[in-house]
Amino acid sequence: MNASPTSPSPVHVIGGGLAGSEAAWQIAQAGVPVILHEMRGVPGVKTDAHQTDGLAELVCSNSFRSDDWEYNAVGLLHAEMRALDSAIMACGDAHQVPAGGALAVDRDGFSQAVTAKLEAHPLVTVVREEVAGLPPEDWDNVIVATGPLTSPALADAILKATGEESLSFFDAIAPIVHADSIDFDIAWRQSRYDKEGPGGDAAAYVNCPMDKDQYEAFIDALLNGPKAEFKDWEHVPYFDGCLPIEVMAERGRETLRHGPMKPVGLTNPRDPTVKPYAIVQLRQDNALGTLFNMVGFQTKLKHGAQAEVFRMIPGLQNAQFARLGGLHRNTYLNSPQLLDKQLRLKAMPRLRFAGQVTGVEGYVESAAMGLLTGRLAAAQALGRDLSAPPPETAMGALVEHITGGHLEGSKFQPMNINYGLLPPLEAPKVDEDGKRIHPKERGRAKKRLQSIRAMESLKAWRDAVTA
Repeated sequence: MNASPTSPSPVHVIGGGLAGSEAAWQIAQAGVPVILHEMRGVPGVKTDAHQTDGLAELVCSNSFRSDDWEYNAVGLLHAEMRALDSAIMACGDAHQVPAGGALAVDRDGFSQAVTAKLEAHPLVTVVREEVAGLPPEDWDNVIVATGPLTSPALADAILKATGEESLSFFDAIAPIVHADSIDFDIAWRQSRYDKEGPGGDAAAYVNCPMDKDQYEAFIDALLNGPKAEFKDWEHVPYFDGCLPIEVMAERGRETLRHGPMKPVGLTNPRDPTVKPYAIVQLRQDNALGTLFNMVGFQTKLKHGAQAEVFRMIPGLQNAQFARLGGLHRNTYLNSPQLLDKQLRLKAMPRLRFAGQVTGVEGYVESAAMGLLTGRLAAAQALGRDLSAPPPETAMGALVEHITGGHLEGSKFQPMNINYGLLPPLEAPKVDEDGKRIHPKERGRAKKRLQSIRAMESLKAWRDAVTA
């Protein structure tokens, strides 16, 4: 995007994390002045998790995860961001540390590089201040990128503007499985008592049966698996409606059989005379039908243990997880209801939101939403029309998810980027040379086709914007 012949009004970005820093860079690179407001560095103002006042400080991990753009969705997102002049990716690449196929960075060097890059830009002004409450009325183009530790005053103001009851709360997250990794030679589709839902579907759930020995082994694995510890500042409470499954198992070995794993109202079509001892149900999680949620399986098992334990479930022995479970403090909007496709607050369109507060998870996903909102805000400042990238791209797929890709009537929950969010493709049976692809390798080949399609779509979108 090129600068306007007249000087546009500045865009205000609230929050100097990865999303806010990336947004500020994109705005400035478009020739639009930007004021980046960051409360860290103000005497007496701090967060519970940050250690420095540097921009784009990494709090939980120094890893941006896989850098393989052909076969990994987050690697694809890396490639898309690099193609769009991402400051976060440029600084990450410049300060990477050995991590195999992943992109991990030196925390201090990375933050210092981002800070220096922005402070050196002639169109960027970094202001160390807390924006308490809603931004002033004369700020007509604002990006809120305050992340999971939004200041209480701003969070309360956003709540009043949206009419929502909660912005900061504790997330009880169940694992999500890629539909094409479920073994339907074992699992079957059926709703309890064949009850039809609002859409008239009496086979809305996927059912995975267990016999007594399988159930007992599963309970042992749950009880003995390593559990994640919470940060002191999280103060995570348990509510009976969303207890972790291992906590339920601790209350008695039969508790799960009378809760989320109850075997009633279901008949295995392959062996209708034998009643399963327990059944794990999965429910469709996205409108595309590519992802299924493990019903009632919120957990604080460590991620490595989750994959191992949940693959003990018949039908999920080869499960590929789009997201593993957890229970943690989070702050995000009910974006499908509150944000438009420009990531603007419907009730107050001068406010855009970026980063984790929109309902994406992960450093890279947050930065990607910062990149996009920066470009959208800059286009608005320059009087130009700009839409989000197409849903075939990783970036566009994230926008689709947070603005309406979940099923109506289900609770919107944050999501990392994964191939299940992209429009599906048929798995190829032959490669580019016409050679037959082994069935076990077809899923991997499909990911590559989705990645190639994404990069082609992303570059076409970018080139149309800059033409």
